[in-house]
Amino acid sequence: MNIASPPRRPRVYLAGFDVFRRDAREHGARLVAACAEFGFEGVYPLDAEAPADLDGPRKAAWIYRSNIDAIRAAEIVMANVNDFRGPGEPDSGTAFEIGYAAALGKEIWAYTSDAGTLIERVPSTAGSEGRICDRGYFVEDFGLAKNLMIACAARIVQGDARACLEAMAQGRTP
Repeated sequence: MNIASPPRRPRVYLAGFDVFRRDAREHGARLVAACAEFGFEGVYPLDAEAPADLDGPRKAAWIYRSNIDAIRAAEIVMANVNDFRGPGEPDSGTAFEIGYAAALGKEIWAYTSDAGTLIERVPSTAGSEGRICDRGYFVEDFGLAKNLMIACAARIVQGDARACLEAMAQGRTP
């Protein structure tokens, strides 16, 4: 008698600057639990523990390889693209992970509670050819909430991680 095993839940790599929170591990456990509620297997970057004997650069390389391997092993990447260290800009590591996942052909979902388009949210002044930010660069104006490379690579959900998981479970953005 051959008893079929239950189908494996889709593995979701949980990208985002949440790893920099003071309660990062606890927050990651809540994200993984929320994934399970919606029928996914959550993989949080801090699930893997770097060996204690590694110095800064070697530890960074270990974390990089671990995260790359976790993205490869996932079917889906779900990314927190809320503003991180400036208006309109998600964490650069998260942006890299989204790009890497896109290059691998992974399904990418992202969530943000930031409202409005980049042009509305990034402090800027009118110039003859467009809006210019405080540092002297054009602010892209495609009517998108995030840089076009992220907005075109991911299905972006307005809301938090739970809203994104709900949309993922339904297979569409709200």
